[in-house]
Amino acid sequence: MTEKTIETLSEKLDQLIAAVSRLAPERPPGTDIAVADCFVWVPEPGFLEPVQRVNRVDIGLIRGVDRVRDILLDNTQRFAAGLPANNALLWGARGMGKSSLVKAVHATINADTRRQSPLKLIEIHREDIDTLPKLMAILKAAQFSFILFCDDLSFDHDDTSYKSLKAALEGGVEGRPANVIFYATSNRRHLLPRDMIENERSTAINPSEAVEEKVSLSDRFGLWLGFHKCSQDEYLDMVAAYVAYHELRIDTETLHAEALEWATTRGSRSGRVAFQFIQDLAGRLGQKLKD
Repeated sequence: MTEKTIETLSEKLDQLIAAVSRLAPERPPGTDIAVADCFVWVPEPGFLEPVQRVNRVDIGLIRGVDRVRDILLDNTQRFAAGLPANNALLWGARGMGKSSLVKAVHATINADTRRQSPLKLIEIHREDIDTLPKLMAILKAAQFSFILFCDDLSFDHDDTSYKSLKAALEGGVEGRPANVIFYATSNRRHLLPRDMIENERSTAINPSEAVEEKVSLSDRFGLWLGFHKCSQDEYLDMVAAYVAYHELRIDTETLHAEALEWATTRGSRSGRVAFQFIQDLAGRLGQKLKD
C-alpha cells in the first residue's frame, strides 16, 4: 500500500468519523442551578434553562384572594424551612391570579434575607409532563429545594400522561423527592373535562372505579385552592392598587368610571382584566409602568 493510498484512507476515515459525530444525539448542556432562581425544563436534550427576568407581580398587588394567598404562602414557607408541606392545585376562574400568585410567593420567600439557600422555581410545560421522572432524577440529587410549577394543567381524551404525574407526585416506588414540591394551576378542579368523566361513568363495566381512576389524580394535591370571580368592589380595589403602585395620575371618579366601562366591554372582572385596563390607561396618560 502506497503512502498516497494511506493518506487517502486516513482522509476518508476522518470524514466518516465527522459524519457519525453529526448523527449522534446532542449532549445536553450542563445545568448550573446556582446561576438563577428560576428555570424552565427543556426535556430534549434534558436540561434546565435559567430565566434571568421573571414575569411576575408583587404579592401585594394580588387582591381578592387573601385567604388562598395566605394558605399558599404558609405552605411554601414550611416547605422552604424543611418542614412537611403539601402539593397544591390552584383551580378556578380565569385571570384571578393563580399563576401570578405562585411566582409572587416564590419571590416573597426568597426576599427573606435570613434564608441561606434560595428556593428554586422550575416551570414544566403541560406537554412535557410525561418527562417528570427524568426531571425528578436531576432535582433529587441537587442541594436546593424546588417548587415544580405547571401552569394551566389539564388532560383531554385519550391522554395518558396524567399517570406519569400521579406516580411522580405520590404513587411511585420513590415518590416525590423531599426537596421538591409540585404546584399546578388549572381551570378544572379535577384536571379533566366533565364530559370525559361522564363518558367514563357511562361506558365502563364498573363506572365508579373508572371515574375514581381519573379523579384520583387531583387527590395527589393536598391543597385545593379555589379562585372565584371577583366582585365589582374587589375589581376596583385591584385597579386602585395598580394605579398607586405605578403612580398613575388620574382622579378616583374618572378611574372608577373608565375601569367599569373597560370590564363591561370585556364581559368579565378579574385581575387580568384590571391589569389590561392599567396598561391601556398608562399608555393614554403617556406614563410608563414600573418593572
